[in-house]
Amino acid sequence: MTDVLIIGGGIIGLSIAIDLALYGAKVTVVDRQRCGHGATWAAAGMLAPEAEQLSGKLAQLGRSSRDLYPYWINKLEDLTGQDCGYWQSGIFTPITQKEQFSQYPAQCINQFVNKSALARIQEGLSKEVLGGLWFEDDAQVDSRRLLQVLIMAARSLSVNLLEGVSVYDIVAHADGNRISHLETSSGKFQAGHYLVATGAWTRELMPLPVSPHKGQMLSVFDPDRSLHRVIFAPGIYIVPRLDGTIILGATVEQVGFAPGNTAIGIQTLLTNAIALYPAIANMTIQETWWGFRPYAPKEMPLLGASNYENLSLATGHYRNGILLAPITAKLLTEHIRGGNPDPILKEFSYSQ
Repeated sequence: MTDVLIIGGGIIGLSIAIDLALYGAKVTVVDRQRCGHGATWAAAGMLAPEAEQLSGKLAQLGRSSRDLYPYWINKLEDLTGQDCGYWQSGIFTPITQKEQFSQYPAQCINQFVNKSALARIQEGLSKEVLGGLWFEDDAQVDSRRLLQVLIMAARSLSVNLLEGVSVYDIVAHADGNRISHLETSSGKFQAGHYLVATGAWTRELMPLPVSPHKGQMLSVFDPDRSLHRVIFAPGIYIVPRLDGTIILGATVEQVGFAPGNTAIGIQTLLTNAIALYPAIANMTIQETWWGFRPYAPKEMPLLGASNYENLSLATGHYRNGILLAPITAKLLTEHIRGGNPDPILKEFSYSQ
């Protein structure tokens, strides 16, 4: 019998599986699709706790995870010999109206860049950009490349990845305190401990306050590699990759699991992107896609203990699943192993 059975093979489930396996645990991951084919595959990969102005305990968690990233990436690359696509490119938040300067908290004063200094951050910005905020510690990672490295790392550690397996029910013992087994499309599965990392689909298995928020995205190709900073603004983010791909995203739609891209969704993203970085107008569109973010109240992920002694939660990461993967893996691994978890884990407990 496996030590830990993780439901959900996205970046959160895979990251926890790898950390647990490094401590010698036998781990199985089950996913209804291919591992990572949900929000992880769709994500732009911004690591932006400061640019996104996260607040309170979520900001603390986000900064801790961002600061873990270089070590975490080195660990994954050592395990696999593959590049994860991590790039500390910095993130620039443009300002196009004078009133916006007063909307940012006082602690951002050191990040302000005036119009005369814009060229040192990024050339080619629209003339409408009056200045902005420069967050040099924020970064990005190529989420699709990272996903492939995570899968390779998990397999190298003998994590059992079961793809195309749907979990129909989480069955509790008669006493109601522990989980007995999972009912799945491949039969009954049992483990010493269970972890729910099912993202936007969580409510299908447990009555937790996690719901899908759809995001549409597209990519264009920049043959000149002219954009070398992430641009993050209301209604649009523009994320350059080292290979010349530029990711544009993302809409925020409460439409359940309605699939597909819409004309208005793609038009809005292109209009907003071109308004900030005009060169995009002449770039070739490569791809369009969509995904479903797992929204939880106040954008706070649900981490740690559940109502069952042998079932833990790691879901509801909303826009920050890529950012929070390293810290989530660290915290949940400590929790499952029964050590002394970081006190911050209590701030994200579902029981609150």
